[in-house]
Amino acid sequence: MGLPPPFWAFAWAGGQGLARWLLDHPEEVAGKRVLDFAAGSGLVGVAAIKAGAASVLCADIDPFCGAAVALNAQANNTPLAFTAADLLDAPPPEVDVICAGDVFYERPMAERVLAWLNLAAGRGTRILVGDPLRTYFPKSGFDLLAEYAVPTTRELEDSAVKRTRVWTVSGAAT
Repeated sequence: MGLPPPFWAFAWAGGQGLARWLLDHPEEVAGKRVLDFAAGSGLVGVAAIKAGAASVLCADIDPFCGAAVALNAQANNTPLAFTAADLLDAPPPEVDVICAGDVFYERPMAERVLAWLNLAAGRGTRILVGDPLRTYFPKSGFDLLAEYAVPTTRELEDSAVKRTRVWTVSGAAT
């Protein structure tokens, strides 16, 4: 129809890796309050609940994501809350863990997200990022936790399988 694909409808590489990592390491979110930032369809939020998170707030500025999150929550029997508010306009919410997949794809967004994640990390929030080394992924301040080969779609990525990584903030990321 000549319209761009609905980006929230795809399981992006970083989100896939982050979801897998949460399921493999449930102690990271078990009993904790989790924010699935730039949630898209809520894939990471579903994984966090399945790994034992006490609660998950999925946040995405695309209001269509709310419907996708609700459908995925229902299909997976996982309670997920949703907000379409731009959380970058305020201090990070009071949560234990912030998960962010595939947020470093363009410079303005990457700069805003990085400053916001650093603020949250400085307050003691655990930051988990899924990213396949996109162009604007920070060059320092992150520790590698895992690496995965994940299937992707050629509509979004440059290959059918993409190497993606899961990171945590080690200091002030730049």
